[in-house]
Amino acid sequence: MSRPLRLFLVAAARPNFMKVAPILRALHDPASPARGRLTCQLVHTGQHYDPNMSDIFFRELGIPAPDFNLGVGGGSHAEQTAHVMLRFEALCHEHSPDGVVVVGDVNSTLACALVAAKLRIRVTHVEAGLRSFDRTMPEEINRLVTDAISDLLLTPSADADANLAREGVPASRIRLVGNIMIDTLLHNLDQAHRSPLGRNLGLTPRKFVYATLHRPANVDDRDSLRQILGQLERVGRDLPVVCPLHP
Repeated sequence: MSRPLRLFLVAAARPNFMKVAPILRALHDPASPARGRLTCQLVHTGQHYDPNMSDIFFRELGIPAPDFNLGVGGGSHAEQTAHVMLRFEALCHEHSPDGVVVVGDVNSTLACALVAAKLRIRVTHVEAGLRSFDRTMPEEINRLVTDAISDLLLTPSADADANLAREGVPASRIRLVGNIMIDTLLHNLDQAHRSPLGRNLGLTPRKFVYATLHRPANVDDRDSLRQILGQLERVGRDLPVVCPLHP
């Protein structure tokens, strides 16, 4: 019997953690068809390193401790991408994985996909094909490049398939698998319902507005941010607005 395929599954930042959790859960399921056919090691690049942006998600999502932590930390887009590439390349040379699985659209997604592609290690991109059609977004550049160099593109929706087809990606590289974030949502619904946070904030179910702000185009542009906060202020005259902030 041939040895199991060895995969590196890359996680880097808060949005990634929600995506790797169901993948790891499925791989460790005794009923998984992949059981015995492949092994998967979790690589945390350390792009998000604050405990409130990393440790808490690992704990609440039930993600095991990473097998490798590259400890990259912050920096500009170029610095972060370069540091991930240097450290991930060394890790690949040391352990020679058969494949690398990247998720989402953060800098580490692009960096690890580039390293693997240049080392001729097969790359799988989970949540492929999504587009905003706004190249001022760093995430859009990451999506475009990662999809262009990946061997297998696992898409969440039919429109993602259409985007890739329009870009000339052959159908043989595309698999429509569904939205992995829904897997995470469903798995954590009971835990969310048990949370005392709503009661602690004095909220009535279905009688409040929940808002998040995280795109640079929204929060780094003074005029855009002012307009958004003005609209939230208007909404807040009728309903409480809950807006969690980056720690």
